[in-house]
Amino acid sequence: MKNNPAKTSNLNHHAERFYIAYGSNLNLTQMAHRCPTAEVAGQIILKNWRLMFRGANGSAVATIERSPGYYVPVLVWKLRPQDEQALDRYEGWPYLYRKETLRIILNDRQISAMAYIMNEENHPYGIPSTGYLETIMTGYKSAGFDENILHQAADESMKGV
Repeated sequence: MKNNPAKTSNLNHHAERFYIAYGSNLNLTQMAHRCPTAEVAGQIILKNWRLMFRGANGSAVATIERSPGYYVPVLVWKLRPQDEQALDRYEGWPYLYRKETLRIILNDRQISAMAYIMNEENHPYGIPSTGYLETIMTGYKSAGFDENILHQAADESMKGV
């Protein structure tokens, strides 16, 4: 039986996927543990998005929301299917987070990349744990991101913007 070239190339096309990380998955050590075959493809700024925290005070988690005038620095990861399956479990997909495909420019190419965005119903703005915030801060520092963005997100979430 001959291989169908169209099907083979289609399978290869879906073998890897780009993923936008803005929260604890900026932390390289955490991602190496969760997704050992994932690779950083680059970093970009998401314009007109804002980082926020939602959930119970003391255990709120990161999400991004469309918001004119704001921006969020992110890492773009290249995931293999097993990496995405692992992230689905860690991120509580499809219950806590949904997947959205965003069009981004990475290395002068327009590509599609997936982001986990919180299903906001029943999840008010809240305060993250200190440990969770430190995990994200480690990622911010290693990527060279502006740490004030993270502090602002925590402050605005605490105020329940």
